[in-house]
Amino acid sequence: MNKPLRRIAIFCGLLVLTLLIRDNWLQYVKADTLASDDDNRRVAIARYSTPRGDIIVDGKPITGSVKTDDTDLKYKRTWKDGPMWSPVTGYSSQVVGASQIENIEDGILSGDDDRLFFRRTLDMITGKPKEGGNVVTTLNADAQRAAYNGLKLKGKGAVAAIEPSTGKILALASTPSYDPSSFAGNLTKDGETFSKLDKDKDKPLQNRALRETYPPGSTFKLVTAAAALEHGKYTDPDEKTDSPLPWTMPGTQTELKNEGNIPCKDATLRVALQYSCNTVFGKVGSDLGKDKMRETAEKFGFNEEQFVPVRSSRSNFDEDMNPSQTALSSIGQYNTAATPLQMAMVGAAIANDGALMEPYMIDELKAPNLDTIEKNEPKEMSRPLSEENAQKLQSMMETVVDKGTGTMAKIDGATVGGKTGTAQNGVNNEGTPYAWFVSYAKTDSGTPVAVAVVVEDSDADRGDISGGGLAAPIAKSVMEAVINSKK
Repeated sequence: MNKPLRRIAIFCGLLVLTLLIRDNWLQYVKADTLASDDDNRRVAIARYSTPRGDIIVDGKPITGSVKTDDTDLKYKRTWKDGPMWSPVTGYSSQVVGASQIENIEDGILSGDDDRLFFRRTLDMITGKPKEGGNVVTTLNADAQRAAYNGLKLKGKGAVAAIEPSTGKILALASTPSYDPSSFAGNLTKDGETFSKLDKDKDKPLQNRALRETYPPGSTFKLVTAAAALEHGKYTDPDEKTDSPLPWTMPGTQTELKNEGNIPCKDATLRVALQYSCNTVFGKVGSDLGKDKMRETAEKFGFNEEQFVPVRSSRSNFDEDMNPSQTALSSIGQYNTAATPLQMAMVGAAIANDGALMEPYMIDELKAPNLDTIEKNEPKEMSRPLSEENAQKLQSMMETVVDKGTGTMAKIDGATVGGKTGTAQNGVNNEGTPYAWFVSYAKTDSGTPVAVAVVVEDSDADRGDISGGGLAAPIAKSVMEAVINSKK
C-alpha cells in the first residue's frame, strides 16, 4: 500500500473510531440526560401517549386524563375542583411542563419510574398498554374545601393544616388560585392562559401556603413564650413577669406600644398571651437575647427550607440583631417572616406535647395494580419544648380562645387553643395588616388538627383583624371539618 492510501485508511479508521466513541458516549453517558430533556419531543410524546396515574385524596382521584385531537400528545390532564386542589397538585401542561406533585412524582404518574420496570416489562409482553401509578396523599377533602371556601370570601390568603401526632398535612389552600385544566393542552390558547396567569399581579400561580413568607405578627409570641419557658426565664404561666409599662426598647428612646389600654404591666405569660401584650413578649425576647430566641425558633423549623415533598420557602429569624431588634423580632416584626406551613408547625408542636413531627403530604406511591411502591412513615423532626412546658403553653392558648382575642374559634364539644396575630404591612406600615390565626383542636380521642391561617388583604378595619375576626373563623371551619371526618 502506498503512502497516500495508507494515510486515507488511517484517517477513515479514526473517523470510525470517533463515531464509535460518540455513539457510546450518547448511549451510556448522556442517555439519561437526553431522555429527560424537555426539548426532546419524544419525551413529551411518551409522557402523554397514555393516561397518567391519579393523585388520590380520601381514596378518590382528584385528577384524570382525557383524549385530545392531537396525533402525538394523545392525552391531557384534567382536575376535579382544580382551583381548590392546584396548591396541592400543581399543574401538568403539554405547553409549559409540570409543577409540584405533578412534577416531583412524574415518574410514578407517567409509569416511567424505575420501580415500575418489572410492571412495564410484563405489560409489554402481554400487550397491555402502559399505565401510570397513583400518588396517595395525606389530605382531608373536607378540610381542604373548608379552607378554600373560607379564603375565597376574604380574597388573598393561605391555610395550612397538620395532624400534630404524625405531621400529615391535612389541608393546603391558597387564594387567589387557578384551574390547571385551563392550560393543560398544547394549543395556543393554553399558552396564552398560562402567560396571563403568570403576569397577574395577584400571583394566582403562587402557592402562598408554602412559598410566601409573611411577618407572623403576634402569632410568633407562641415561639417567644416557648423560649421563656424552655430557658427558665419564667416557669409558671401565672407568675408575674418583670414588665414595666411603658417599656423603652434597649439602646433607644422608643417605647414599644401595645394595642389599646390592656393590662400588660407585669402581666403573667397567660394574661400577656390572652391580651397579646407587645411589651411583655418584646422584653422577654430582648432579655433572653438573640441566640436563645434563635435556638428556639430553629427548633420549630425557622431558618430552614421544608420539603413536603414540595419545597417550602425558608422562614426567617435573624442571627445578627441588637436587643431592640430582638424585641421586635420576638413579637413577629422586624425581619421575622414565616410561611403558613411554618406557623402550622409551631401550633402542631405545641399541641403534640412538644414533639414536632416532620410535615409530609404524600402517604403512599402505588403501582397501577395498586401494590405499594413506597409508604411514608411519621418521623420526629425536633423537640422545641418539653412535654411539661408544651402543656403549660397549651393552657395559655386555650385561655386565648376561652376569653381572649380568639373567642371566634370556639367549637362545641372540643377544646381549642389559639393565638391571633396582626402583622404590619407596607411602607411605613401603611398597608392593611395581615390577619393571622394559629390554633389546634383537641377532643376526647386526641388532637387531630393544628391550623395556621393568614389573610393578606381585606376591607375590614384593624379592630376586626386584631380581634381574630378574619382568620379565626376560617381556622374554626377547618378544625370542625377534620373533627367531623373522624366521627
